[in-house]
Amino acid sequence: MKKIILSIAVVILFNLSFDASACTNFIVTKGASKDGSTFVSYSADAGGFMEPLFFLPRAKYAAGTMLDVYDWDSGKYLGKIKQAAETYQVIGNMNEYQVAIGETTFGGVERLHHDTTAIVDYGSLMRLALQRAKTAREAIKVMTDLVKEYGYHSEGESFSITDGNEAWMLEMIGKGGIEKGAVWVAVRIPDGYVAAHANQARIRQFPMNDPENCLYAPDVITFAEKNGFYNSSKDGKFSFADVYNPLEPGGLLFCEGRVWSLFNHSAPSLKLRAEYWQAYKGEEPYPLYIKPDNKLSVRDVMNFMRDHFEGTPYDMTKEPAAEPFGSPLRWKPLAFKIEGDTNSYGWGRPISTQQTAFSFVAQSRTFLPREIGGIFWYGVDDTYSTVYVPLYANMKSTPACFTGGSISELDLNSAFWIFNLVSNLAYTKYSYIIKDVQEVQKRLEDKYELYQPIMENAAMVLYKNNPQVAVDFLTDYSLNESQRMFEEWTKLWKNLVVKYNDGYINNVNDQNGRSPKGVGYSDKFLKGCVNERPGYYDVKMKTKAK
Repeated sequence: MKKIILSIAVVILFNLSFDASACTNFIVTKGASKDGSTFVSYSADAGGFMEPLFFLPRAKYAAGTMLDVYDWDSGKYLGKIKQAAETYQVIGNMNEYQVAIGETTFGGVERLHHDTTAIVDYGSLMRLALQRAKTAREAIKVMTDLVKEYGYHSEGESFSITDGNEAWMLEMIGKGGIEKGAVWVAVRIPDGYVAAHANQARIRQFPMNDPENCLYAPDVITFAEKNGFYNSSKDGKFSFADVYNPLEPGGLLFCEGRVWSLFNHSAPSLKLRAEYWQAYKGEEPYPLYIKPDNKLSVRDVMNFMRDHFEGTPYDMTKEPAAEPFGSPLRWKPLAFKIEGDTNSYGWGRPISTQQTAFSFVAQSRTFLPREIGGIFWYGVDDTYSTVYVPLYANMKSTPACFTGGSISELDLNSAFWIFNLVSNLAYTKYSYIIKDVQEVQKRLEDKYELYQPIMENAAMVLYKNNPQVAVDFLTDYSLNESQRMFEEWTKLWKNLVVKYNDGYINNVNDQNGRSPKGVGYSDKFLKGCVNERPGYYDVKMKTKAK
């Protein structure tokens, strides 16, 4: 159907609701990875938000047991649903069977938001699926059956759902109380390909007769037709994204730019045109999935999530707003107006952002026993300055540093707050401090990469004699490395406070503190100051004008 591009003024309205639900997913199928793993990455971006690492052990329930459901974002009680007879262990967004789920909110047609009679929201939907599904395909059935029975409480969502064999993208939007349930479509990402989404629906046309690779609600088209969202005679072939989440400039500038970045890292040979996400009319949308130029590792995926458009014409460290210390951070709101100026403006929206609460890369591997194969690489705060620590999906408890804390109170026992203390200090003198951060970050992640095959080979030896001993071994490893990482980051924070005290770069080896180095500002920044106020900064005797 025809692409819908609205006035640039819509950016402001779009962005007001956007900052609270700004996430990014990247999917790597096992044929696109170096070692045959399936990966899904996810960043949970929302200012004023933190959440302890979710952990739920395997359990069994008596017949007739009911489960209370609370909205993931607001905590509002939504109602009761039937509990499953058996639930599986979940850590974060991954379960013991190596099923992992990420999401990004696309909102979509406002008329279809928030069915107030519905019981299941998007966050509960993910966790319930992880507790009840052994495969990605099963997870899709659990999610779509739940919304059919209990209704869908949230706005439009894109979900990434993976296991060790398959990777899917599921897009869903409720019916706004017009009817019960939701309309949805799920597309399997072909093996050997990668996909991405970031708060904009991306499934357009889809096959209607290929259940191995595409699943959809029976009324996904007819619901749109009878409620005036789609007219086949005028709009052409049905497109889920164009019907339920029509494009506007904000959706391109703030969402598709992230997709372009991930695809550009994966397959620079494609030379995908930036003009599309830059909101030029007539540009072709990016494909739902692409084949990467080279197979990807877990470290590649981590690094892709650490992006400010560096190395491109849109590099946020090179913009005027990056001065004086090359900062890629832009303080919210994303969109802004200037007094006396009728135009609307918006900052770039890279994948890395200061408002990330947590992120992960879930790694699933069918060539290993499930007790060993699933790793939930987990980090808190800004992806650019986080450390992804390996948490094995079958571990029997969670690290203390990830399980406590509150967004409303500083807690030096919380990894979330320690990482925020480091990153917020880095934002003050970015080009200098970020190098200190990256040095420790790289050292830790290099260690995890080196240790991984060693620990897993040892776990396999233990597994052959007793699988539970292997699980205990990997639990100890995950807990110990998380604690060591937390201690290293606490030490880093203290060192940075000393080294950059009072805006200097201090020689921390000088016990007398008599050799601070003032670093000043870049020539570009200084020239801007001088040009803004000619003569004001001159250090010379001046002659008063007559």
